[in-house]
Amino acid sequence: MNWSIRTAAWMVCAIGLGVATARAGEKDAGPTTAPTAPTTAPATRPAPKPLSDNVKKGLAYLVSTQQPGGAWAQGDESAAMGNTLDKIKASPNVADTCMAVMALLRSGSTPKGGEYQDQVLKGLRFICEQVSEADDKDLYVTALRDTRTQMKLGVYIDTFMAAQVLAEVKNIMPDEAGTKRVADALAKVVRKIEINQAQDGRWAGGGWAPVLAQGQAAKALNVAVQNGATVSEKTRDAAEQVARADFRAMAGKGASAGGAGESEAAATVVASAGTATLGPSTSVPGSIGRPVGRGVGGGGGGDGVELYNRAAQVAGMQASANTNGTLRDHYANIAASPTTRPEDRTAAQVMIQRFDDNDADLAKAQDALLDRLQDKRFVAGFGSNGGEEFLSYLNIGESLILKGGDSWQKWDKVITENLNRIQNGDGSWSGEHCITGRTFCSAAALMVLTIDRSPVPATLAINKAKDH
Repeated sequence: MNWSIRTAAWMVCAIGLGVATARAGEKDAGPTTAPTAPTTAPATRPAPKPLSDNVKKGLAYLVSTQQPGGAWAQGDESAAMGNTLDKIKASPNVADTCMAVMALLRSGSTPKGGEYQDQVLKGLRFICEQVSEADDKDLYVTALRDTRTQMKLGVYIDTFMAAQVLAEVKNIMPDEAGTKRVADALAKVVRKIEINQAQDGRWAGGGWAPVLAQGQAAKALNVAVQNGATVSEKTRDAAEQVARADFRAMAGKGASAGGAGESEAAATVVASAGTATLGPSTSVPGSIGRPVGRGVGGGGGGDGVELYNRAAQVAGMQASANTNGTLRDHYANIAASPTTRPEDRTAAQVMIQRFDDNDADLAKAQDALLDRLQDKRFVAGFGSNGGEEFLSYLNIGESLILKGGDSWQKWDKVITENLNRIQNGDGSWSGEHCITGRTFCSAAALMVLTIDRSPVPATLAINKAKDH
């Protein structure tokens, strides 16, 4: 995938000079983050494998099911699910369309070119239209209700999926009109996510495996930040703390998030020309203070399925680590500068400590995950393949590939062989329980098979290359 890399100078300007203020007429959501560069494949990952015959066949199936209006429906379900959703199985829906578009993006097509450029653009047009028609305040981005993905992952899963795909294409649209349409839609979705986050850092929405929706929301917010969108740091931090707290609860350490100490409420480090000042009402994209902390409730969701919970925890912490990695040098420079005021230095040090704490919990979560992956019953999730399993494998793989080493190679080999083996003759994948629709399952399986093409921040790639 030809993801562009911004220059270091561009990143410094994005972090240190631009000023973002609270939206007029809306309550302050706290400091905001809009740092660095669009995403790109990291230098430390192995070069992406050529698309396999299985992937090519899956992509061909996926594009063959796109509707004339640009959307995808959930498609045929397993007979075991009955026919209760027959009336809407062909209805265009946002979540399945987002998954399909992201699968096409990872194959190498973009809004600017590639074999499936037209399909990508049509899908994005449908998503943007749905977002445009949605209410500004509630968390829905679609009028369609009771889809299988909503029933299983929560009623707002369309919103969280839309935020991610819109963020991924924000900087690679082919023209100004398309760029504005996507940017406006992304800003609207992000704001809806911000204002509907509960005090404990979670989003209500029910569903059978809501923990996967929580992980998706955290991932989407971080991908938005990584691509230059303005996101409330209070919202992003709270989602990060949920992932860490859920992991600690599962590890038997209690539900407290722990982590770094607290700075002043809504304090923001503002850097300009090497000098930092502290102000409660202004914020610089990429310059974020630590809001007042709070306890975060312990893990739950996933109907008790350990695979879902661990995958969602890793997804949330990894997404935050990716964003935090783009900000670390900025705060290190503030902390080290002799002209920095003491209170600003403390605030910067608190941010660095938060990043370190998240990295430490992420490393522990990855190690615990690797241990559990030795158990076939754990890998089987609910006991058979479903969209929830495929989405969990995606979350796991996107973290393990950044960890690297033999563990990633072994996991990639095993999961690739498994997905190739269960692929249907027409190129699709389907589930045997819960999310069994062929669109979601096929798109998720394709994304697992192309994890080495999934985007991560350019600055993270640069930093990891230095480490090596």
